[in-house]
Amino acid sequence: MQTRIGSVGSLEEGKDPVITTRTSQSKTLPLRALQLFGFFLALCIGFSIISIYTIRRFGIYSTVTTVKSTFVPCAEEPNSLDHWRKPPLSLLHSMSDKELLWRASFVPRIKKYPFNRLPKIAFMFLTKGPLPLAPLWERFFKGHEGLYSVYIHSLPSFKAEFPSSSVFYRRQIPSKVAEWGRMSMCDAERRLLANALLDISNEWFILLSESCIPLYNFSVIYQYIMKSKHSFMGAFDDPGPFGRGRYNYNMVPEVNISKWRKGSQWFEVNRKLAINIVEDVTYYPKFEQFCRPACYVDEHYFPTMLTIQTPNLLANRSITWVDWSRGGPHPGTFGRSDITEDFFKRILEGHQCRYNDQPSSICFLFARKFAPSAMEPLLKIAQKVLGF
Repeated sequence: MQTRIGSVGSLEEGKDPVITTRTSQSKTLPLRALQLFGFFLALCIGFSIISIYTIRRFGIYSTVTTVKSTFVPCAEEPNSLDHWRKPPLSLLHSMSDKELLWRASFVPRIKKYPFNRLPKIAFMFLTKGPLPLAPLWERFFKGHEGLYSVYIHSLPSFKAEFPSSSVFYRRQIPSKVAEWGRMSMCDAERRLLANALLDISNEWFILLSESCIPLYNFSVIYQYIMKSKHSFMGAFDDPGPFGRGRYNYNMVPEVNISKWRKGSQWFEVNRKLAINIVEDVTYYPKFEQFCRPACYVDEHYFPTMLTIQTPNLLANRSITWVDWSRGGPHPGTFGRSDITEDFFKRILEGHQCRYNDQPSSICFLFARKFAPSAMEPLLKIAQKVLGF
């Protein structure tokens, strides 16, 4: 009992028992540290054994190696010139019209290309749906790969089903509904131009419909377009009710009546004029607000704007033949019974125009409107009459 009482008294006084306690802890701590270290070591060894077994059993090592070997840093792509000069791999994209027009307006400040650039013609088809004359165009394009590009703007609901061997395969661009005579029609044309401008090799841009046909073989048309000093867009001053009579004085000061022009919807423009069209934010709002039926904006917007900006670059005529002799708001349509040699003789002969400021008898390179029923006789007569 005395020993127990003495121990308690010693703890309260902090003397020998405290020293005894410290000595006991110094002996206990190393033992516990060794136990903890042994446990941790055993845990690491166990985890290593499990990992090695898992890798060998399930092939995780192989999967990781594959991921590393196929990784390509995104930062490497813009460093290659191919990123800028090659056309998009797919025409489908998620850009809005505003984004697309902005991207298409990019212009290099150095005019000389640092690579071998073979200029191409962009054939832009503005259509509601099918291309019933596609077989004729397939024959026209055959053998001239690398000299042309094809773009199709159809109704958004239309899904084309061209075989992979076709020049029209996957050539549809993101589209919206286009209404005849309204600004949405010009929007569709600008959309076609903008998508075509993304291919830096496209130098000339031709707007066509599903009812258009070529009147010459590809080589003749390519040379005609390439050697021309002008772009082919009608832009004439019509003093009558269907010309100046459609002008709205609210369009001043951007558009004065003295510059008001009219022309065919179907045009050919070079790259400079195509960029002028897609980058425009000056004239577009005026035409959108003040040129509505009976002012048909697709007949006035581009001819007027380009007359104001670059009148010296316009031939002031279309290279697409149409027949207005039957009267009405639309040109005549031609079917199976119309396709004869005499019919094409009437189209190809007897015309006078100016080409590079010189008189010429070759005035039209394309013609419209041809019904689907004209397809079979066109294929039969094409080689003899049209040269392909």
